[in-house]
Amino acid sequence: MTTSRSKAEWQALDSAHHLHPFTDYADLTAKGSRIITRAEGVYLYDVDGQRILDGMSGLWCVNVGYGRRELAEVAGRQMLELPYYNNFFQTAHPPAIELARQLVELAPAHVTRVFFTGSGSESVDTAIRMIWRYWQLRDQPQRNIIIGRKNGYHGSTIGGASLGGMGAMHKQLAYPVGGIVHIEQPFWFGEGGDLSPEEFGLARARQLADKIEELGPERVAAFFAEPIQGAGGVIIPPASYWPEIQKICDRYGILLVADEVICGFGRTGQWFGSEYYGIKPDLMTIAKGLTSGYVPMGGVLVGERVGDLLGSEGGEFYHGFTYSGHPVAAAVALENLRLLREEQIIQRVREEAGPYLQQRWGTLAEHPLVGEARGLGFFGAIELVADKASRQRFDEDLNVGMRCREHCFNNGLVMRAVGDTMIIAPPLVMTHAEIDELVEKAWKCLDLTAKSLRN
Repeated sequence: MTTSRSKAEWQALDSAHHLHPFTDYADLTAKGSRIITRAEGVYLYDVDGQRILDGMSGLWCVNVGYGRRELAEVAGRQMLELPYYNNFFQTAHPPAIELARQLVELAPAHVTRVFFTGSGSESVDTAIRMIWRYWQLRDQPQRNIIIGRKNGYHGSTIGGASLGGMGAMHKQLAYPVGGIVHIEQPFWFGEGGDLSPEEFGLARARQLADKIEELGPERVAAFFAEPIQGAGGVIIPPASYWPEIQKICDRYGILLVADEVICGFGRTGQWFGSEYYGIKPDLMTIAKGLTSGYVPMGGVLVGERVGDLLGSEGGEFYHGFTYSGHPVAAAVALENLRLLREEQIIQRVREEAGPYLQQRWGTLAEHPLVGEARGLGFFGAIELVADKASRQRFDEDLNVGMRCREHCFNNGLVMRAVGDTMIIAPPLVMTHAEIDELVEKAWKCLDLTAKSLRN
């Protein structure tokens, strides 16, 4: 298929018929889409044959890298044995049952059950439904307010977009889901001012208690947040933040929900971001790295507090998806978990590759355009600034982040722009040599960006 048409033909057909997610269509039509035709390891190849280092693991998901025949082969075998059956109406199949067992085994000890979905967005909507149902079963239906964070991202379904704190998405929602409110994010570089990171982390965490008191503790159901904000710009909270959040949730008896769609399956050097921060969520939404993106799948890991009530006394839960626990997706997820375990990929991120990436990534802080280079595990972000000392940003009209992104792609690197924050989340199998290549290409593209600002 990739050789049956020219690049221009693919671009013309794409422009005429394909509506892309999160895309300015006028801009896309003017430039033409990038046509990716294959991938191997940590590299993408476009229709022109250019090799591109994928610094974003696709969309935060290709944890074991591209071209893993094991995942393709297990999908083929499962398609021949049982290509599809649903899990509705008291029916199940071995792949979904075994995957649920293994996920409970890998998750924190208090997690006892799994509800399967087709994506991270579906997982978030499922968690919202579970929160509401839990408090109904506790005879406290008035506890239906969920607190999220500004600039948080929880997918783009109506529920997920409402729960997330991204203003541009909210503007396109005619009727956001009610009963959702937001507190500020723990973004020290952008919003910390003169406070130390520790002071700032505590101040931002304590906004949760303030908001609960403002709304009335008897009305608040849950706090919902990413351990590390991904799409918001790789916002790594100060060390003081999550312990205080846990204390507040425990004090008021509200549910704590961790959106692990990006953090889960090794990116922090632990199986889940919740483990890294030592928190105990009642619900954990998962997707992406569950199958390393090879097939769509998501889920909600359910702690005993919610699971025991919902799963044994709750009656019928009127919720589900045609592809919940799809047998092919479950088989691929099981094989993906095997690769992560047997190849010790997560251990390597924690003990060797992650520290090396952070050491090399940190050198970018020396570049004249960079105000901060931060990271954790296989996350990284750099802040592009007009003045390092004051953290002063560039004028928005200069579109510095987008300039840098274009230079990256044109020079064989995928590095994402979130405003003037450049972010990475590479495949977890990246070697030292490939990490060196990533950092060298990033520096070159920063130089090109700086040059374009002078012209």
